Amino acid sequence: MNPSSPGLEPDRVRPWPLMLCCLLMLCFQAQAQPRQLLNYEAIHKPVHADRGMVASQNEVASAIGAQVLRDGGNAVDAAVATAFAMAVVLPRAGNIGGDGFMLVYLAREQRTIAIDYRSVAPNAATLERYLDGDGKVVGDKAGYLAAGVPGTVAGLELAHRKYGRLPWSKLLQPAIQLAAEGLVLTRDEAFALDWGKERLARSAAGAKVFLHADGSALRAGERLLQPDLAWSLRQIAEHGADAFYRGAIAERLAAGMQKHGGLITRADLAAYRAIERDALLGSYRGHGIATMPPVSGGGASVIEMLNILETRDLAAFGAGSADALHYMTEAIKLAWSDRSRFAGDPGFSDIPAHGLTSKAYAATRAKLVSPTKALPAPELAAGDPWPYESKETTQISVIDADGNAVSNTYTLGSDFGAGVMIEGTGFLLGNLIGNFPIAAQAKAGKDAKKALANLLGPGRRPVSSMSPTLLFRNGELWMVTGSPGGNTIPGTVMQTIVDVVDFGMNIAEATSMPRIHQEMRSGELQVERGFSPDTLRLLQARGHKVVQDETIGSTQTLLKAADGVEGAADPRRPGAAAVAQ
Repeated sequence: MNPSSPGLEPDRVRPWPLMLCCLLMLCFQAQAQPRQLLNYEAIHKPVHADRGMVASQNEVASAIGAQVLRDGGNAVDAAVATAFAMAVVLPRAGNIGGDGFMLVYLAREQRTIAIDYRSVAPNAATLERYLDGDGKVVGDKAGYLAAGVPGTVAGLELAHRKYGRLPWSKLLQPAIQLAAEGLVLTRDEAFALDWGKERLARSAAGAKVFLHADGSALRAGERLLQPDLAWSLRQIAEHGADAFYRGAIAERLAAGMQKHGGLITRADLAAYRAIERDALLGSYRGHGIATMPPVSGGGASVIEMLNILETRDLAAFGAGSADALHYMTEAIKLAWSDRSRFAGDPGFSDIPAHGLTSKAYAATRAKLVSPTKALPAPELAAGDPWPYESKETTQISVIDADGNAVSNTYTLGSDFGAGVMIEGTGFLLGNLIGNFPIAAQAKAGKDAKKALANLLGPGRRPVSSMSPTLLFRNGELWMVTGSPGGNTIPGTVMQTIVDVVDFGMNIAEATSMPRIHQEMRSGELQVERGFSPDTLRLLQARGHKVVQDETIGSTQTLLKAADGVEGAADPRRPGAAAVAQ
C-alpha cells in the first residue's frame, strides 16, 4: 500500500516496519543471552563470558588481558600483561616500583601457588635511620627513604617463567605502546593527579611527567606521555627482571638513590627474590578457601573472620541486618587484634598461621562476642593461637578457558606511593617502609621482639593487608576475588564471600552491597551509604560508634558458572571493567 494514497496519514504508517524490526531484534537478543542473567530478582547483574575473563580497575588494562587470552595465552599471561598495563594507566596504584601478592590456580593439577613479591627493607634500613633527635619517626611515609626494594617485576617474571605460555616480550608490548604514545586522561584520572599533586611534586622527575611547569596537574583531555617508563618497560621486555635488578634500570635506580639520600643500593636490588609459598588453606560452610600466607596478614585474617562467623547462622539474620553486621564487625575486631600482634615476615619470625586459621581457635575467640554489646576495639587484646598450631592498591582477577585462575593484588602503598621517581626510570616508588610500626617498635625498645612480629630491619618484608583469595565449591574453583583498600581489605573480602555464600547473592550484587569497616584505633565503625537508618540505630544501641565515611574497597570478582564465567568490576572506583575473552 502506498503511504501517499488518499485517506492514509504517512506519520501513522511509516513506523510499522521499524517497530517490527525492533521487535524481531529484541526477540533475537532475548534468545541469545544466557537465561540466568535475564531475571527480575537481581538488580545488579554480572558480565558473562563463554570462555575466560579479566577484571581490573581499568577497562583498557582489562581489554589488554582479555586480548592475551584470545591470542592463546593462559591466566598467568593475561595477569602479567594486565599488570604491566596498569603500571601505565593507573599510576597511583599500578606499578613496577611497588610490590604485591599473587595466587595462581592450575586447573589440571588442582593446585594453588602463592607468589610473594612484597618489597624488602634495604640493608641500611635500621630503626635509627627513621628517628630524629627527639625520637620522632620521619621519612617512612613519603620521599626517598620510604621506598623499599620493589618486588613487582620479579614477581611477575617468576609467575610467567614457571606458569606462563606466551613469550614474555609479547606481554609487555601493549604497556610499552601505551607509555610511549600516551593516554588521554579521563576526568577521574585527572582528578587523582590533582589530588596527589603535592606528593607528585616531591621529585623533579615525577613532576615533569604528571604536572605542568606551574605545578598544576595535567587536566582531563590532556595526554599523559611516559617516555622514560616506556624505556624501562623495553628494558624489561628485552632482558627480563635482570634489567630491573642487575642491569640498566638498577644502575639508574641506585645512582638516583645515592644522589637523593635514599637507601636502596645495587646490592639490595641484586639480592631481591620473589618467593613461591604454599597457599594458606581454609574452609567456610563447606567451601574451600585458598588465600595468601604471611607475610600477608590479610589472608589469615580473612580465614579467621570466616571461622568466627561460621559459629553463627548469618543466613537466618538476613543480608544487611543489624545482627549480621554486628557479628561481622566483631569478627573484624578479633581478627585484627590477632593480626597486629602475630603477623610478620616468616623469614625472621615464627608466625602461628595455622593456629590463627584453626576453627578450634576461632571457637574460643567467638565466645567473646556478645549478641547485644560491641567489644571495645581500641582495648581488645590478642588471643593465644600457638596451642592450635598444626590504602592504595589494585586488584586483577583472571580465569581462562581451561579453568586456570589468577588473583593478583599489588600496590604502591599510599596513593602514588612515596611520591618520588628516579630520573630516567619513569616509575614511582612505593612507600612500603611505612607498613612497619616504627613508632611502636621504638617505644617498645628492647621488648619489641616480644610485643611485635612486624619489625623494621634489613631484608625484612613488611606485613600487608593484601588478600588475593580463591573460593572452591565441591573441590572445583568457583570464585576469584580480592580488593585494594589497606586495612579494609580483609573485611572487604570476607563480606564478599559472606554475601555470596550466606545470602545467595550473585557477584554483581555482592560487589554493590554496602560495606563496613571497623577502625581499631578510633573504635569507629565506618559504613558506606545505603544501609537503613533503622539498622544503624540498632548498631549504635549495641555500642558501635557508627560513622558514615568514604567507599570501602574495590573488588574485582570472577565466578565460574555452569556455562562460562561471570564477572563483576567494582563501581566504587571509576573505570573498572570485567572484559570477556
